[in-house]
Amino acid sequence: MPDRPKALELLNFPLNREGFEAFYADDNHCYLRHLGTNIVAATMPNPHRPLSSVEVKRRQALVSYLDAASEDELIEDVLLPLFRQLGFHRITAAGHKDKALEYGKDIWMRYTLPTQHVLYFGIQTKRGKLDAAGATRGSNANIAEIHNQVLMMLGHEIFDPEIGKKVLVDHAFIVVGGEITKQARNWLGNKLDASRRSQILFMDRNDILNLYVVTNLPLPTAAQPAVELVRDPWLGPTEEPPF
Repeated sequence: MPDRPKALELLNFPLNREGFEAFYADDNHCYLRHLGTNIVAATMPNPHRPLSSVEVKRRQALVSYLDAASEDELIEDVLLPLFRQLGFHRITAAGHKDKALEYGKDIWMRYTLPTQHVLYFGIQTKRGKLDAAGATRGSNANIAEIHNQVLMMLGHEIFDPEIGKKVLVDHAFIVVGGEITKQARNWLGNKLDASRRSQILFMDRNDILNLYVVTNLPLPTAAQPAVELVRDPWLGPTEEPPF
């Protein structure tokens, strides 16, 4: 069997005492997972490498999921697990109930450099395509709104309870579940001064898909293929229970 349950049982007996667990993923490779944080120990993911046939299928399943997912599902089921796996800490999502207090950011998080310096990130998330075509028409989902939210995000302090201080966001992620057009990037770049422009990071659907797949994260429950139960023809007809 590809998952080798007896071997895993012997291996996990000492690993579990240290808070770790070995498991076989969909690609039939064995990985090590921390039980407390669910983070998988792996080398630095390379989203630009060729994908295996199994990874291509997982990517297609995630595409179908993103086509129907809401903005909250994009955040909770995809972005939060992804950023945790990538090594970010103190990931906090505002959620729709706190929209009045989020100050332009749906998520804030921090990343500790090897030098132990800490960088803070704010994330503004949009579900669909981000274009500059409606920037002058006052649309609620256009790049002009993103511009205002990014300025608000970079200028507003956040409170980090671990250090007991208010800090400013160092960088702003603009994460979109669809496409970020070249016109939208250029429009936003022209609106921001040089110092602000260097603080903006973009992540579109392709970035999300490739990073999610190569980090070997489990697919969201709604994106996982249904398990088909195949009846063994040699067993013959089964008796109905007497009730």
